[in-house]
Amino acid sequence: MNYWLLFVTFIAVNLDFFFILLCLVNKYPLRDVIIGYMIGVALLVTSSFAAGKVLALFFPEWLLGFLGILPIYMALHDNDEDPNQQSATRSPILIVLITYLAVCSGCNLSIFLPILTGISLNHFGLALSFILTLTILVVILIKEIGKLSPVARFMDKYSELLMKIIYIGVGIYVFFDSGLIRHLSGLIRHLAQWGGLV
Repeated sequence: MNYWLLFVTFIAVNLDFFFILLCLVNKYPLRDVIIGYMIGVALLVTSSFAAGKVLALFFPEWLLGFLGILPIYMALHDNDEDPNQQSATRSPILIVLITYLAVCSGCNLSIFLPILTGISLNHFGLALSFILTLTILVVILIKEIGKLSPVARFMDKYSELLMKIIYIGVGIYVFFDSGLIRHLSGLIRHLAQWGGLV
C-alpha cells in the first residue's frame, strides 16, 4: 500500500473543501468540525472500497449532483432563523457532513475507487486510519491559519456572508461538475424531440 499516493490523493480531492473548512472552523466548535469531516471522509472512503465498480452501476455521478440542493437550501434557509435557535435545532456536525458530501462526493468516489479496490480488508483499515489522521491534522492546521490576524479580521467581518455565497456556489458547482445539468438538458432535448414527433 502506497501511503504517499494516499496522501497526494487525499490532498487533491479535498483541496476545494479546504477554504470552506476555514469558514466552518471560524463558525463552529473545532471538535464538531473534526467529527463532521471525519464522518464524511469515512463514509466516502468506505463506500469507495466496499462498492467498487458496482457503485458506479447503481449510482452514476450525475445522480450525486442532486446533493447540490442541500448547501443552497442551507444558505437560503439561514435567513429565516434566529442564530441562537438555529444552533439549538441544527447540529454543526451535520452541517459540516452535508457540506462535505455535497462538495466532495463525486471526486472522492471516482478517485478513491480505483486506488482502494485492489487492497485487502486489513490494508483498507490501515488506509482509512491514515486518511482519518490526515483529516484531523488538516482541520487543526486550517484552524491555526484562521488565527492569523489578517485572516481572523477578514473572517470576523465577512464569514457569515461568505458562507452563504460559498454554499450557493458549491450547490451550483455540484450541479454542473457532476454532470447533472448536462444529463437533464439532454433528457429535456430528447423529450422535446419525442414530443415534436408525436
